[in-house]
Order: sequence, then C-alpha cells, then structure tokens
Amino acid sequence: MKILYTYLKQHKSLLGLALFLAAINQCFSLTDSIITGKLINRFGEPHQEFGTDFSYFTKELALFLGLSVGAAMASRIAKNFQDYFTNIVIQRTGAQMYTDGIKKALSLPYKDFEDQRSGETLGKLQKVKTDTEKFVTLFITLIFQSLIGIAFVIVYAININPWLGPLYLATVPVIAMVSSFLGKKIKAISKQILGETTALAGATTESLRNIELVKSLGLVEQEEKRLNQTTLKILGLELKKVRFIRSLSFIQGTTVHLVRTCLVFALYCFVFDGVIKVGDLITLMFFSFFIFNPLQELGNVIAVYNETKVSMDNFTKLMASTSDPIPPNPNPIGAINTLVFQSVGFRHNTAPGYAVKDISFNIKSGETIAFVGPSGSGKTTLVKLLVGLYQPNEGQILYNNWNASTININELRHQLGFVTQDPQLFSGTIRDNLLFVKPTATDDEILEVLKKAACDNLLKRAEKGIYSTIGEGGIKVSGGEKQRLSIARSLLRNPQLLIFDEATSALDSLTEEEISETIRSISSQKNQITVLIAHRLSTIMHADKIFVLEHGHIIEHGKHEELLEEKSLYYAMWRQQIGERKKQK
Repeated sequence: MKILYTYLKQHKSLLGLALFLAAINQCFSLTDSIITGKLINRFGEPHQEFGTDFSYFTKELALFLGLSVGAAMASRIAKNFQDYFTNIVIQRTGAQMYTDGIKKALSLPYKDFEDQRSGETLGKLQKVKTDTEKFVTLFITLIFQSLIGIAFVIVYAININPWLGPLYLATVPVIAMVSSFLGKKIKAISKQILGETTALAGATTESLRNIELVKSLGLVEQEEKRLNQTTLKILGLELKKVRFIRSLSFIQGTTVHLVRTCLVFALYCFVFDGVIKVGDLITLMFFSFFIFNPLQELGNVIAVYNETKVSMDNFTKLMASTSDPIPPNPNPIGAINTLVFQSVGFRHNTAPGYAVKDISFNIKSGETIAFVGPSGSGKTTLVKLLVGLYQPNEGQILYNNWNASTININELRHQLGFVTQDPQLFSGTIRDNLLFVKPTATDDEILEVLKKAACDNLLKRAEKGIYSTIGEGGIKVSGGEKQRLSIARSLLRNPQLLIFDEATSALDSLTEEEISETIRSISSQKNQITVLIAHRLSTIMHADKIFVLEHGHIIEHGKHEELLEEKSLYYAMWRQQIGERKKQK
C-alpha cells in the first residue's frame, strides 16, 4: 500500500482539505446531538426560571433550535465540499496510476509480452483504478470520520464524567478484534479472485481478437464453455467471499448490539445515580449510533482493503519491472547509414540453445540484403534483433558504428519502416492508418506514398478516397491491399532502414508478384537500407547480398546466381519452389 500513499501524497493539499471538511462534517453532526440533549434538559419539563413569561421561553427555545439548524447546515455544506474534493483526489489518483501503468507496460521488454495475454495487463490496471477509488472513498467517509467521531465522543463524555470516556473507548478494541477474525481469509480469496479475473480478461480479449477464426471453425460454443468455466470458478470464489463477509457482518452485528446494550445499561445507571441527566443520556445514545454503525461496516472495510492491497501488490510488481534499457547519455545516432552485426548470438530465457549464433554482416545505405531459410532457422529472431525487441546475448549490433546498447532505441525506431507478414491495420480511415506513424503528414504526402506502394486500384474503389473507412483490422480490403497499405505506411516516415518480414508469404502467387514488384521498385531507388526476410526466394532475387540461415547459423551468402552455382541449401530451396510453381501451372 506504500505505492498508493506515494500517489496520494502528490495531492496532499486536496486530500488534507477533504479530511478537514470530513472532520467538520462529523463534528457538526455530533454537535447537533449535543444540542438535542441540551434542549431536552432545558425544555423537556416545566422550569421555574421561565415562570409565565412565554416570550422568554420561545426566545430561548428558538436560540437552541437555531443552533441545531446551523449545525446541521454546516454539516451538510461541509459534506458536499468533502465529497467534491474527495472525488477530485480519487479521480486524479486513479487516472494517474492508470496512465503510469500503461506507460510502464508499453516500456517493458518485448519478451514480457510474449509470456502473457494482451488483456491481462489491462485487466490489472482497471482493477487498480477501481479498487483505489473505492478504498480512498471508504477511508475518508467511514474510517477517518469514525476516528474523528470516536475522539469527539470520548472528549465530550470525559467532560461529563471521567468514567464515561474509558467506557466508550473500551468498546472499540472489542469490535475491532472480532472484525479481524475473518480478514485474512477474505484477503486470500480476494487474491484468488483477482488472478482468475485477470486470466478471464486475457482469455476473452484473445477470443475476441481471433473472432474470425472462432466463427469460421464453428468454435463459438467451445469458446463459450471455456470462458464460462473460468467465470463459474470466479463466481464460486465470489460466493465464498460473500459467505465470509456475511459471517463477519453477523458476528459484528451481534457483538455491536451486545456492546451497545451494555453501554446503554451503564448510561441508565449513571442517570439513576444522578451523574447525568436525561438529555445527556439521549445525546450519549445518539453518539453510540455514530460510533457503532460505522464499526458494523468494518467487515466491508477489511474486504475492500484486502482487495486493494492485492491490486496494489500487482501494480507495484508491474511498476518495479525492468523496462527496456535506455542509456543515461545516449550517443546521437543521426540518419542510419551503416548497419553491422558482429558475431551476434541470442538465446531465449527458457530455450536450451541459441536461436541465432555468430551472425555477422554489414550493410550501408542504398544496399539491399536478404535473409532466407527454412522454418525455425532464426529469421524471426533476427528481425526482432534488428528492431531492438531483443538484445543480443553475444556480440554487438552497430548503427553508424554506435553500439545499439549506447543509443536511444526509440530514436532508431523512428527511422524504421517495418512491413510484416500480417499487416496490423486499425479501425478508421485509410488516412488514419497512415497517420498512425506520422501524425503531421499532409494529404499530399499520404497520396504520394500510396502511389509508391501501388495502391491505385484501392483508391479507385474507395468512395471517399483516403477518408474511406476500412474497418477494424482492415476487413474491408483484400490481403494484398492490406499489405500495400502497410508498405505505404512504412514509406510515409521516409525510413532510413526498411524491413520486409515475410511480406508476401501469405499472399497468392499473382498478388505476391505484384507486391514483390513494388518492393523491388522501392529498393531500386537506393534511398535507404533495405532488409528482406523471406521464405519465397522469388521475392529476394534482386538483393545485393543474400544470407542463408539454418539452425540459427549463416551457412551461405552471396548473390542469387552465385548461390545457385554453389548448389547447396539455397539451390535446393530454389529447385523445390520452382518445382512447386511448375506443378501449379
């Protein structure tokens, strides 16, 4: 819970004001009870001092009633302002924690996202925000006000009689001990519930993201059952928690009633002995409601506290996670002109061997290189090393002769153009999708890169041109058009390093040839370093250098014709793919 205190401390002025108003609210509420007791003592029976002077009687009565109205009014005003400032504090705190959590999540190393579902982090952050708002509200309106009320009552009771204060004070630890009885069990269940709820959020997000596959294969009922199993498990845990809370409430209610009865008995004894008057008895009984009613809610307070603590533990763990390393004084990289891999090796944390090993090559602006190889040869790992998603375990990667570990990786990434096998498009218009990488781009710049990416046919079909909506994930455009839009988006930021990762492997042969021609056209302009990752060799024949990967090692390199002459793995792959094309014809 320390991290919650850290965030609340940033709004200490507003929080202090809310607490001050809560104290005023509580004190004036209790003052109204004191006035009521005084009214009974003074006007509850005939008094000789008034005699037959009704005017004097009414003035005195009006004075006390006016004080009562004033106290109630002051309490309500303080309550309204208290709620207002409390809401400001909880909304700002919740929003800040949520935004900080999102910022931290986005800064985590890519490998952290490979080990969890995309919806889990979001579920944790939403829970943190909700629990924080609930706990802070409960703390101010119930816990703090109860403490102020107890202090007020004890001071007032001692002024009446020294024995009354300790009498009230003795009731508090009794109820507190009873309330803590089931607290630990509630905490354990809350932790389980949060874990299952987070997993459910991740699984649901996964199912909705892959809705096309789920519906196409008729797996809706299967997914419903899978998600419902988790939902029912959460329901069982929630019901178990409710049983504990209800048990706690029953024990608390019984204890509170017993303690209050004992207190009332003692107060009547004080009346009998003439220590206090009837009006004081009424005031002190009102006070017992002010004290004991909030204490009956202590079970809910414990439950909320435990839920919030679990959420805060998860949030603390997230915020303490190691972010992508950024050097304190990064070297200025400038425009990327050279790229060098020197004996680079990388191994996944849970893998026994290296995904890539002893990878060395160099390339300069205007050149095009390609990496090919069978599945599992290390091509995907190589791409992730290129864009800084992975850090090498061995060797070094140099950009403009600067080691990748000494530069600001985001400065590098702003110079990248990245086209993947599965183009990631967003809901919105064609223009929105391109502005994603360069928000300041003009419509003319967008049209220019669309032309370079051979998107003429798409624009002809689009009723509103670049302002046409393509739908979430680009479901209103074909696979080839998605790829062309992805290429156009990459070109919009005028990249110094352009990477095509299996950009045509998911396309039909005709569309593949069209996209390959677009890639060759872009590469031939020699405005940047171009890196091609491919399984289909026909897309990389024009490359200046071709590196053949097998089991994470470079086993061949050279131009297309040179590699065919060697008659090794590249030659075998070429023959196989040419044979497949002949069969298709």
